[in-house]
Amino acid sequence: MSTPHASGPLVRTVAGPLSPSAVPGPVLAHEHLVLDLDLKGDGAAVLDVPRHEAHVTRELAGLREHFGLSLVVELTCRGMGRDPRALARIAERAGVAVVAATGWYYEPFHTPELDGASVEQLTDTLLAEVRDGLDGTDVRPGVLGEVGSHGEVPSAPEARSLRAAARTALATGLSVATHAQLGQGGLAQLDLLTGEGLPPHRVSIGHQDLLDAPDTHRELARSGAYVAFDTVGKESYQSDETRLRLLLELLEAGHADRALLSCDISRHGYLRTEGGQGYGHLFRSFLPQLRAVGVDEDLIDLMTRRNPLRFLTGASTEEI
Repeated sequence: MSTPHASGPLVRTVAGPLSPSAVPGPVLAHEHLVLDLDLKGDGAAVLDVPRHEAHVTRELAGLREHFGLSLVVELTCRGMGRDPRALARIAERAGVAVVAATGWYYEPFHTPELDGASVEQLTDTLLAEVRDGLDGTDVRPGVLGEVGSHGEVPSAPEARSLRAAARTALATGLSVATHAQLGQGGLAQLDLLTGEGLPPHRVSIGHQDLLDAPDTHRELARSGAYVAFDTVGKESYQSDETRLRLLLELLEAGHADRALLSCDISRHGYLRTEGGQGYGHLFRSFLPQLRAVGVDEDLIDLMTRRNPLRFLTGASTEEI
């Protein structure tokens, strides 16, 4: 099922294949534009189509205008309130390319189809979405994610979903972005994924900025996996001061080519229109802090554009 790369590696967006050369500006490597994680019933962990779509679209359009935002990797998958039609509308109206996802989040959000299903059955489900489109549309996913686990070791259903994601990635040429709850269990996730034969450079281990463990970050990076500092601005989970320290340690260890950055906007209270930090916090606040401590524009371009494009496509340093 792999797509031949006759004209080089391609990013699979909601509007179709896109050459990395058509992505001149930064990429947000882990975001949500539409989702529903409302387990508590309070409506907080929601980005709702009727209420919030226009606000999300305006934020992205503003970031395109002011910071050159070119691409958003949207990691809302099965059981998270995914809406591929809304993603296509947002991408078109904002003028920002969007990559959609498939897979399963961590266990509290698993859909009933995981109950007793084998890795082979789960793989078939994901392969059908890559082949036929998401949720009855012709929108095809461009990434497996955010495939989740919690704790140091994935639960049995989480392990099956991770293995299914790896097999689907191998069969389709997609990459896998994970959700490591509070940053924990990333090494175990990587072991499961690579144990299925998936190369480490096709894996991004999520939420590592929530884990104050530089040794773990270095180990992931040395393996060849991408290390996602993807909750930038979520101060209730971790201070940006700590994120900055952890990222600088990773850079000083020589692993700038493994770092991915994003904000993981996952509830409507994070939107700028509701007083939150918004999708642009990375550009307005965190990147200026990096520049202030001496990180140059080439390194910033590496982390915010070239790395996510290489992650999505599997391209080499020479290709992007």
